[in-house]
Amino acid sequence: MALAVKELPYHPDTAARFGVLAGQPWSAWLDSGHPWAGGRWDILVCAPRRTLVTRGLYTEIREGSRCLRSREDPLKLLQESLGPMQPSHPPFPFLGGGLGWLAYDLGRRFERLPCTARDRQHLPEMAVGIYDWALLVDHEQQQTWLVGQAERSPAARDQLLRIAQRSVPPRSGQFRVWGSVQSNLSDADYADRFQRIQAYIRAGDCYQVNLTRRFSVRAQGDPWVVYLALRQRNPAPFAGFLHTPPLCLLSASPERFLRVRDGRVDTWPIKGTRPRSRDPVQDRILRDQLANSPKDLAENLMILDLLRNDLGRTCAIGSVRVPQRFAVQSFADVHHLVSQVCGRLRPDQHPLDVLRGCFPGGSITGAPKIRAMEIIEDLEGERRSLYCGSLGYWGFDGSMDTNILIRTLVYARGQLSYWAGGGIVADSDCAEEAAELALKARALGEVVEGFRQDPARSSGTGALPGRSS
Repeated sequence: MALAVKELPYHPDTAARFGVLAGQPWSAWLDSGHPWAGGRWDILVCAPRRTLVTRGLYTEIREGSRCLRSREDPLKLLQESLGPMQPSHPPFPFLGGGLGWLAYDLGRRFERLPCTARDRQHLPEMAVGIYDWALLVDHEQQQTWLVGQAERSPAARDQLLRIAQRSVPPRSGQFRVWGSVQSNLSDADYADRFQRIQAYIRAGDCYQVNLTRRFSVRAQGDPWVVYLALRQRNPAPFAGFLHTPPLCLLSASPERFLRVRDGRVDTWPIKGTRPRSRDPVQDRILRDQLANSPKDLAENLMILDLLRNDLGRTCAIGSVRVPQRFAVQSFADVHHLVSQVCGRLRPDQHPLDVLRGCFPGGSITGAPKIRAMEIIEDLEGERRSLYCGSLGYWGFDGSMDTNILIRTLVYARGQLSYWAGGGIVADSDCAEEAAELALKARALGEVVEGFRQDPARSSGTGALPGRSS
């Protein structure tokens, strides 16, 4: 299939242009966080030629009027949908292919795990579109490109071309939340689960377990305006807005999971957190505390070693190495401790085999991974759904780039949900861990509260907090 490439006028405000598409089913924007998070590439897609949606044992594959249900491995079905690998075309990150998300619970298809946690949200485990065209915005070089498969999906091509070439006014919308925020674990429940994890650690079952809480509130309206508020309040380099029925995914993730490019595999686990301070001196002290914390360094090392083993499943022997250990990266509200592991993909392996071997990411499970996931299943009591899964792309050229779905909101069936969590080890303190969890949830909670209906007002519409887009 011939590749078509067309340069278009550059506009720095990608949000205004994607806003025209945001209400369309299967529209998606992988957001670099420009200008606040310093990312380079934005990827915009719409009108996929094919969709793959996995629920339980079945994946529903739709293309035009045709629909097929299959019990095959969902990632194998995705690989078949991508077809034979095409040549890459530097510097473009994405030439078309699969783009969407995988829920944490898709991991049950790749590992033998118990199924005792309640499925309260009843959402799919995978939703991926096959897109023949993409609008690529390069903020570093200030260029915009329309790239795609020359003989396919002219409707998608024309939609992207129209929004790239015309002046687009900002899209307005309304959204409101009401009622109390509910959590799957109370404070007392969290303390109880913390103590039970400590008992598992003392018994030698595990070294670390990531314990999370879900928060949800009743909501109604246009989630696009919520995403605009989220990206202003918590800019992140691996963010995205995906309208994949029956839900809208709003992610401001700081964590890249897996990237494959020209046979090189990279992963960047985050483990270790400190709050930011508005006082530059105090902020530096907190940053230095994290960089020199024996507990946080040990936590990060556990996950780093876990991911080295995971990459070893699909990478050439001797190629897995650690080019970066324990670097402190600073975001809107927190400092994080980040490492990097890389390897060289074996010739007999596909990039989706790497994903299968590493999913879900070890930074949001614990170690040993499978035992930690068994404990999570028991203690959290309900499925994580999209939280701690991944969103990203899987290109026709074999490229792959995915995040870890943290700092994420999900809007589905009149409910807005968000999560927060953290790794618990032998040296952890319950009060400190609870405070860290609250810190991670704070930005999301503030965005949600910005759309709360004021009983004294009759309009019931939310206003965008923070900077104006």
